[in-house]
Amino acid sequence: MVKQTAGRDSLGEFAPKFAELNDDVLFGEVWSREDKLSLRDRSLVTICVFMGKGMIDSSLKYHIMNAKKNGITKNEMAEIITHAAFYAGWPNAWAVFNLAKEVYADDENAQEEHGGMFGMGEPNTNFAQYFIGNSYLKPLAKTENMSIANVTFEPECRNNWHIHHASQGGGQILICVEGEGWYQEEGKPAQSLKPGDVVTIPANVKHWHGAKKDSWFSHLAVEVPGDNTSNEWCEPVNDEEYSKLS
Repeated sequence: MVKQTAGRDSLGEFAPKFAELNDDVLFGEVWSREDKLSLRDRSLVTICVFMGKGMIDSSLKYHIMNAKKNGITKNEMAEIITHAAFYAGWPNAWAVFNLAKEVYADDENAQEEHGGMFGMGEPNTNFAQYFIGNSYLKPLAKTENMSIANVTFEPECRNNWHIHHASQGGGQILICVEGEGWYQEEGKPAQSLKPGDVVTIPANVKHWHGAKKDSWFSHLAVEVPGDNTSNEWCEPVNDEEYSKLS
């Protein structure tokens, strides 16, 4: 996750020890334990705690924004707040809904405007843990050994490094249909993608793909038939390495 500097930025001179504990311990050690609990789940827990304590302020709005970045969709956020309302109180729920509506205000327009000729489909909730940011999935065709789906990434969204394993055949083909994005294989420079570009991803090659920082991006993902196929999800593409792309 991104290195936190909010404590030092706001309180570095006035309360340096508090700033250190905030940035290095709370966010640097606790939030970074993604092998124990995902960032998405930590965002969910944090929002519920803030709501239960009645802490409805700019810090909660920050955590709602962070939750969106960590893959919690608008529909999921509405359900989280609705569920928590019975434990944290109805007035608190109203206050949190007002913050959440601001954070997710552009989602409905985004679904109408992006995805190219195939459309955005639904939030990609089943695979949200393997993405930084929000992605959307629209299945288009499926046979016994092959599938095609349109995948849409919001700006800065990208999937984790991953590998399409196969003992023979296999791999994936990307056909870019809208916006601009990136594709990168391990050990090679990132490749800029625009509509009409086609990427053939060999089996057993570690790679990632996603949107550029200032553009939505959609591609068709074509699963290539093969023997003994499986997907292995690896580490995220962190903000530091992503920000170096230009």
